[in-house]
Amino acid sequence: MDPTRAMATAHQPSPQQPAPYPQQRPQQPHSGQSYGAYGGDGQPATASAAGGLPSKPRRKHRCCRWAWILLAILVGLVLVFAIWVNGQINHVDALSGAQNTPGTTTLIVGSDSREGWDGDDGTEGARTDTIMVLHKPESGPVALISIPRDSYVAIPGYNSNKINAAFAFGGPQLLVETVEDLTGLTMDHYMEIGLTGVEDMVNAVGGVELCYDEDVSDEKSGLEWEAGCHVADGETALAFSRMRYSDPLGDIGRAERQRQVVAAVAEEILNPATLLNPTKLLPVTSATLGAFRVDEGTSFLGLASIALDLRAGLGGEAVTGTPPITSLGYSVDGVGSTVLLTEEELPQFWEDVAEGNFEPGEEVGGVE
Repeated sequence: MDPTRAMATAHQPSPQQPAPYPQQRPQQPHSGQSYGAYGGDGQPATASAAGGLPSKPRRKHRCCRWAWILLAILVGLVLVFAIWVNGQINHVDALSGAQNTPGTTTLIVGSDSREGWDGDDGTEGARTDTIMVLHKPESGPVALISIPRDSYVAIPGYNSNKINAAFAFGGPQLLVETVEDLTGLTMDHYMEIGLTGVEDMVNAVGGVELCYDEDVSDEKSGLEWEAGCHVADGETALAFSRMRYSDPLGDIGRAERQRQVVAAVAEEILNPATLLNPTKLLPVTSATLGAFRVDEGTSFLGLASIALDLRAGLGGEAVTGTPPITSLGYSVDGVGSTVLLTEEELPQFWEDVAEGNFEPGEEVGGVE
């Protein structure tokens, strides 16, 4: 044998013996990663040596796929819910079509219609016990201003009268026009709730906690109340929001209690325990939608926008109160006892509301 060839053969490693100089392993990405995560070519292993189990990258890919599937299901459910809500909304021709003013303004009305109500207090037709202007300015705090229903104002096409007479004379459209003339704000949305709606909503959420620091036994509203805070059912909450003759503040006190009822109901409806529980959300939503009438342009998204504005309007940073009032007992021949607003202060008052000039959480207006 050639000595040179024999020498070369002697230095070749045996197939059964490891090579004297093994291939250098790749540098570890960090100190905690083992070499076992890499294959012989220095790349991440795609399967274990014990039987080809899926590697971590494959598990992550599968998790992402399931996440997208769940997201698609969730979006589908939201769309179905939105379609259902749109089909349940009660619309009414209410807006005036006047030129828009800055910000977003919603007129919230509590209709005194007795249709569908089991009570009997001798009242016929429909009036408005509650009139609230909810305004979200372009900057500044949201305002929720209650206009006393007996406010003596000019009604377009009619003589001056109590503001709630506008609703009796010409329904939602005339009331909207009257409020726009009074405030200088164009109503972007209209929301109306009837007597039975208050009861239905409160009962649907299982009652709401209300507070009043006086004992009350009021025959006209039917309210029987012991001073303090109590969980009220729908019938009691309705009487609580309507009572005024036993309240020394009259319409002012009633407006405060109406805002309290609205806030309590809204808090229950917007509570995650309601929103995330389909068995509770559906009946509450059905009762709420059945209680309201809104302008023709308001859909599911519009309702959601109003709900967010209202939530801000009921929060601690909101501006609340009434317009400036000169007298709660201003007598007018042929009209009776009315609430006389302080006319010379009204333009500046509503301008401050529109521009968000009041301080957050400020209580405004009231009797001077």
